[in-house]
Amino acid sequence: MANGTFGGNKPAKPQRTPLQALLYWTTVLGVWGLIFVVAFFAVFATDLPDTSKLYDVKRQPSINYLDRSGALLAVRGSQYAPPVDIDALPEYVPAAFVAIEDRQFYHHIGFNPWGILRSAMWNISHSGGPQRGGSTITQQLAKNLFLSPAQNYRRKAQELILAVWLEMKFSKKQILALYMNRVYFGAGAYGIEAASQRYFNKPASQLTVGEAALLAGLMKAPARYSPVAASDRAARRATVVLDEMVRMKAITPAQRDEAFKEPVRVSATLANQRAQYFTDYVDAQVRSLVGEPTEDLVVETTLDLPIQVAAERSVQQGVEGHKNQGAEQAALVAIDGEGRIRAYVGGADYGQTQFDRATTARRQAGSAFKPFVYLTAMDQGRNPNVMVVDEPVKIGNWEPKNYTNKYLGPMTLQTALAQSINTVAARLANEVGTSNVAATARRLGITSKIQLDPSMALGAVEVSPMEMAQAYAPFANGGFLAKGYGIERIRTTSGKVLYDHSVDKAQRPAVIGSPSLQYMNQMMRQVVASGTGARAKVPGYDIAGKTGTTSDYRDAWFVGYTGGFVAAVWTGKDDNTPMKRVTGGGAPAEIWRNFMAAALPRLKATPIPGGVVEPPASASEDPIGDILTGPATPEGPAAETPAPGTPAPDQLPY
Repeated sequence: MANGTFGGNKPAKPQRTPLQALLYWTTVLGVWGLIFVVAFFAVFATDLPDTSKLYDVKRQPSINYLDRSGALLAVRGSQYAPPVDIDALPEYVPAAFVAIEDRQFYHHIGFNPWGILRSAMWNISHSGGPQRGGSTITQQLAKNLFLSPAQNYRRKAQELILAVWLEMKFSKKQILALYMNRVYFGAGAYGIEAASQRYFNKPASQLTVGEAALLAGLMKAPARYSPVAASDRAARRATVVLDEMVRMKAITPAQRDEAFKEPVRVSATLANQRAQYFTDYVDAQVRSLVGEPTEDLVVETTLDLPIQVAAERSVQQGVEGHKNQGAEQAALVAIDGEGRIRAYVGGADYGQTQFDRATTARRQAGSAFKPFVYLTAMDQGRNPNVMVVDEPVKIGNWEPKNYTNKYLGPMTLQTALAQSINTVAARLANEVGTSNVAATARRLGITSKIQLDPSMALGAVEVSPMEMAQAYAPFANGGFLAKGYGIERIRTTSGKVLYDHSVDKAQRPAVIGSPSLQYMNQMMRQVVASGTGARAKVPGYDIAGKTGTTSDYRDAWFVGYTGGFVAAVWTGKDDNTPMKRVTGGGAPAEIWRNFMAAALPRLKATPIPGGVVEPPASASEDPIGDILTGPATPEGPAAETPAPGTPAPDQLPY
């Protein structure tokens, strides 16, 4: 039966030789690979972008910002330069980009499968850390030319297809030239020539080994490795590039060592770029004034660069000097009597945070708001010599108190303002009417919402440094409204004027009359001469102003002025938490004094205009209290406490 019909074995299939097996599986894999490629192209190539505009360059026009003397402040927008011939560059320049971006550039067909695999494995094993990309120079070029920055599989697949297309259409040299002439280098520069001009003020053909390495290092992240904003990090990255160039034998170890010895010097214009908060402020206004630009523009601003430098230095030093007291940020705005912004600092360090505290932030004004209370009282017939009483006062359910819980008794209004007595300011605002005080503040330039609760007299009003500067300007310029502005003229690089502030300049109305103006200037001089603002004194100049400190030391202000020039300084924390006893008479007054000491000689400042009007020696009638005589003898600082249910007002007088 073993050899019968039912039990016989079938003939064994002949075994393939190793060569036959190799050919078989190669054919099978080839067929499936072809099917995959056809399917891949069918799925992802259906909506590829138009490649016919390969050489078109689309960019936003550049905008050059000048200070009032014509000095360059900043350049915004894009800068392009004519494409550079790669053969005109030193060999180490393109080699630097190949070494750090794509070492297999001359050996792949547009993409590097092993590079993609290595990156994928790294990203899987380091999911919580920084991710690596496996793109070749050709893929990066395809993305920059044709695709959006969206991170998804479809975009990545199309990037691969376009990279292969580029490799089939162009030589390696042409691809590298396209890449280097179109890639973004930061600082608004597109292409190697524009980057060389922007960073080093020289053509790309004159780049040194170190400069080439620095520019190539920018490709990973232009903002992070900027030689302007992060010079140490940029230097470390350039060192990595130089080491890779040695490994690829693009340069010798001796050339690398020589590059280390020769420091790379970034363009002074770019490295010393100032007024970044101010540039952001006016940049946002350009399009509203002239529409979307279609050609390169020049914006002539009101800023005075030497004064701006002094402002930035004073703010930085002031914050640094009071860090142990919790002062983390500061802002400064200085305007002249016409409203021209001459200095503008929105924070202690633009590189760390671009949030603009000069105009965007709103913080409680504290006692720096009290001049609007006193001006309203002057307008209603009072004068600095009117006698008042520092004593407990109750307005509705609110009982403002002094910081020491002591009261100084009889004093003049001038002394009450100089010592920033809370009870007097609260009762004065209640008598003249908080709505009238609000109207006075708005008339002078406060644009933020002003609540009418009694605590507004002590500064429970949120304002910006810009508002405070322009609201104090009428005290400095003879009583006229001075709305702050930063742009004088906008023109094209060919000379066509698109906007001129002088054309639309309206006549400035008088907002403070006599003798109220003279009375207020007299009283605010005393704030500096013998009151809470004594640290703001600048010897030899006619100075007046007011301090302000809010509840729990959250905000500290000094707003001061001389003839035709005013500056407002704020210090605090962005999270609105308390500082450690930082008062308006401390850090802000010091910042203000240091700034003004540098600025006033350049401004050729004049005395505060309006002269002096002698008020009556004593008051025959006091509309807010009994007639009192006798000198006041201040014994210490006063303070405010919040009214129930209202924002925390100024709790200190200075």
